[in-house]
Amino acid sequence: MWEIITAGGWLMLPIVACSVIALAIVGERFFTLRDEKVLPTNLVADVWRMASTRQLSEDKIREIQHASPLGRVLAAGLHNRSQDREIMKASIEEVGGHVAHELGRYLNALGTIAAVTPLLGLLGTVVGMISVFTNITTVGVGNPAQLAGGISQALITTAGGLMVAIPALMFHRYFRGKVDGLIVDMEKESLKLVDVLQKRQSQARVTDQ
Repeated sequence: MWEIITAGGWLMLPIVACSVIALAIVGERFFTLRDEKVLPTNLVADVWRMASTRQLSEDKIREIQHASPLGRVLAAGLHNRSQDREIMKASIEEVGGHVAHELGRYLNALGTIAAVTPLLGLLGTVVGMISVFTNITTVGVGNPAQLAGGISQALITTAGGLMVAIPALMFHRYFRGKVDGLIVDMEKESLKLVDVLQKRQSQARVTDQ
């Protein structure tokens, strides 16, 4: 493997560096975007149970807020649970925008790697072919070994760039879809909480009258 990398010339160094960065991003995103980490099961039901039994203190809301991305979104609504529906939704949407941005962290870098590495491979191809024609100009076509070295460099860098770009692009698209799905699920869960809290407030007003 090392022999192949060195045969590809100095342009293999940024390609290898991109592959390491892409691998780190993919591993980190797989760990961070787990469903159970972003959308804890039955969180809305647990919050509703605490609200109905008057156990939802400010300390408990802060604990929910720091536990998960969904908790951050729900906490924004809980802080405004005494307000009307529109204020609750506006606070949830504001925090939801920040959470969505954090869920998409590093994906732009992964997309950039997917776009740049084929260009690095193409640049390696150009450099290799320049080397080939330089050798032809200098010594003619009588030394096949020198010509083969330049062609080999061109092919290796092209293959290396594509080997990094293809999986990087696949994972970039996958994580984009994953983030979009998580955002939709968070919106659904937060609206459930808004609906049940507003219904509870309406019932309380009727009872007070």
